[in-house]
Amino acid sequence: MAYAVRGRSSSLLGPSIWRGPRNKRALALTFDDGPSASTPRLLELLGRYGVRATFFQCGLNVERRPGPARAVMEAGHEIGNHSYSHARFWLRGPEFIYQELARAQRAIAAVTGKTPTLFRAPYGVRWFGLREAQRRLGLMGVMWTVLGRDWKLPADGIARRLARGAGNGAILCLHDGRELEADPDIGETLRAVERLIPLLLDRGLRLVTVSELIRQQ
Repeated sequence: MAYAVRGRSSSLLGPSIWRGPRNKRALALTFDDGPSASTPRLLELLGRYGVRATFFQCGLNVERRPGPARAVMEAGHEIGNHSYSHARFWLRGPEFIYQELARAQRAIAAVTGKTPTLFRAPYGVRWFGLREAQRRLGLMGVMWTVLGRDWKLPADGIARRLARGAGNGAILCLHDGRELEADPDIGETLRAVERLIPLLLDRGLRLVTVSELIRQQ
C-alpha cells in the first residue's frame, strides 16, 4: 500500500512517470504549488540562462495570481495540474479527487488559454479514484527523480541534494509556492536554482520541460 500511494515509480493508482530517458543529456526542472508573488523572480532567473521548466500549479493560486500564471506560459514554460486546493487525497472519495483535478484544469485553461496534460499529486500522494480522474481529464501523472526539500533546507543543501541526483532523464522537484500561502518566502529556492543551473549546464545537460523530456523516449 505504501508503495502504491507514495512510491515514485508506482503506477498502481494511475499512469505516472518519474524520469525520462537515460540516454539523452537532458533533464527537467519542475516547480510545485505556484504561482506566487515570487514566481516572476524565478522566471527572470530561468530566462537569464535560457532554460525552460514545468510548473505544477494549484488552480486556486492561479485564480489568485493570474498575472504570474500567464507569465509562465508566455515565457515558454509548461504548466501542469497540481490540484485546485492542494488537498490531501488520502481517505477521500473518487468524486472529490476528480473535482480537485477538474477545477484546476478549468482555472488554468481560463487564465492561460491552455489545458494541462500533466498532473502531480499534492504531497506526491496518490489514492483510489485517481486513475479514473486522470483518464477522464487526459492527464499523465508526474512524480520526480529527486525531491529538493526546498521548504526546509538552506540553498546550499538544496543545490547539493539536486546536483547529486541530476543526470540523464532526471526530473527535479522544487517549489515556487508553499501550498496556498499568499506570499510565501522562496528565497532559499531561488538561491539554490541560481547555483544549480550553471552547474547542470556545465555538465552538458539541457534543461527542458517534462513533455519535451518524455517525448525523447
